[in-house]
Amino acid sequence: MKVTIGGSLKLAFRPWVEGLENVPAEGPAILASNHLSFSDSFFLPAVLDRKVTFIAKAEYFTTPGVKGRMTAAFFKGVGQLPVDRSGARGAGEAAIRSGIEVLERGELFGLYPEGTRSPDGRLYRGKPGGLARVALATGAPVLPVAMIDTEKVQPPGKVVPKLVRPGIRIGEPLDFSRYQGMEHDRFILRAVTDEVMYEIMKLSGQEYVDMYATAMKRQLVEAAKAEKDAEKAEKAELARAEKAEREAAREAARELQQELRREAEEEALRQRAAEQRRSDTP
Repeated sequence: MKVTIGGSLKLAFRPWVEGLENVPAEGPAILASNHLSFSDSFFLPAVLDRKVTFIAKAEYFTTPGVKGRMTAAFFKGVGQLPVDRSGARGAGEAAIRSGIEVLERGELFGLYPEGTRSPDGRLYRGKPGGLARVALATGAPVLPVAMIDTEKVQPPGKVVPKLVRPGIRIGEPLDFSRYQGMEHDRFILRAVTDEVMYEIMKLSGQEYVDMYATAMKRQLVEAAKAEKDAEKAEKAELARAEKAEREAAREAARELQQELRREAEEEALRQRAAEQRRSDTP
């Protein structure tokens, strides 16, 4: 299935690639990539001769029904590995274990140090747990990878892709053997991750943001909620103002009607008085 899907992607989108010579012909290696689109995990394997295993949530493989079976077959075919997120520490520990197993088999393991897709196309701070721990536990070289324009192929929330030509840059392997055995030192984990992210930034040309993408997404959600609440409050205030204006207009109309009624009554009284005076005159 990888050959079929990879061939179809290359034929339809014609992705360009630089640095293929940096991918070892055999043996374990980690492909650490920026993450712009859902399709990143398909375009990168499509341009490589070797299988790349990525991590995917287990729900993609366990959904019942015909659609669920087709989805599971698709993800297995493109080298996605299911990870059960129900453990005490969720997907993090499961992904680390799975990555180590893939590398110990001498295969390629792909991951996204940012932990999630970029919300705005910028490059965000890498999470130190998965990438660095897997690299130090296995001694496998880390190849920084930059996906280019894949967010234009399939923007978040869009189902039908656009025929935009994406690109892939693969950097030279990074060797962290000097830190081997130190995978539980948080300062070492941070240093390894930051070095990889710096290389990805140079390859991709993205603006770097020194915060986690998940934190930015929370900020964007909160900002959107605050904007929605402000719009709702503004509409409510406008509705109250319009209601007050209508009530004031109705009150003014009632007062005018009362004034006109009084004037009419006074005019009727004057007319009766005048008629009475005329009738009293001999």
